[in-house]
Amino acid sequence: MNLVFCGTPQFAVPTLQKLIEAGHDIPLVVTQTDKPSGRGLEMAASPVKRAAQELGLAITQPDKIKSNEQFRNELAALSPEAIIVVGYGRIIPQWMIDLPPLGNINLHASLLPKYRGAAPIQWAIASGEKSTGVTTMRIDAGLDTGDILQQREEAISQDDTSETLAPRLAAIGADLMLETLRGLQQGTVLPVPQEHSKATLAPILKKEDGLVDFNRRASEIYDRLRGLQPWPGAYSVFRGKQFQIRAAKPLEDGPNIGLAELLASGNRLLVGCGSETALELLQIQLEGKKRMPAADFIRGHRLIAGERLGS
Repeated sequence: MNLVFCGTPQFAVPTLQKLIEAGHDIPLVVTQTDKPSGRGLEMAASPVKRAAQELGLAITQPDKIKSNEQFRNELAALSPEAIIVVGYGRIIPQWMIDLPPLGNINLHASLLPKYRGAAPIQWAIASGEKSTGVTTMRIDAGLDTGDILQQREEAISQDDTSETLAPRLAAIGADLMLETLRGLQQGTVLPVPQEHSKATLAPILKKEDGLVDFNRRASEIYDRLRGLQPWPGAYSVFRGKQFQIRAAKPLEDGPNIGLAELLASGNRLLVGCGSETALELLQIQLEGKKRMPAADFIRGHRLIAGERLGS
């Protein structure tokens, strides 16, 4: 098929690669503009741009697309049968939706209508889901509201983080996109409207999402710690400085500790959580310091009886 590919993050790279391997023609890859990155704030290309360069594909990086006549004419001249969109990061305008006969086919990292939005992998784990998946859908004017084409489910293990789950979903999604395109060509894949009443949201992450609420059960805090990786993570305040929890495990039958209260038990560091649960902190990072095991923190900080995180 003659396709245009729109994508930006690493999650989109396996789909681009699989489309090329399967023999599809991609005369143009659309990705976001280079962004400053790292301490030196040097301009860095997106993962999709780097992959497209390695594949020898033409690339365009428009600042805006809604009213960009040059970009519109460029796409129209290519006459794509479908536009593939994977984590592009921009709202697709109506003229672009209407352009190809098979529409704009999106790969979304959840089982829609659950977890519509920018961070579906993170919020699925943070919400304690036992499984999630990927969906191919036809983009419409709404936010992840288009008709579903195909779906695949994937289990979330107890120690999965967003960083371990995302590559698995990207690989599954790449295969699903190929299946979807074959099905659309053969007429065996038919669009199914979403049940909008069952929709949940996965909004873009904010710094404050990582602030730990110790009123939650330890298992809920652990899920959020796993999901909100690598940013914003899970953090609180210790003696006026930021206290990042880098690794932990929940204790449903741990010692009875006050909410947010720290307790050193030998080389173990515990903090009290809601419903009389506790979180064992395995690795932490204080503001301006490197990560450290809990035992090192205990040796370096003499805890005051009843001392709590959050102040």
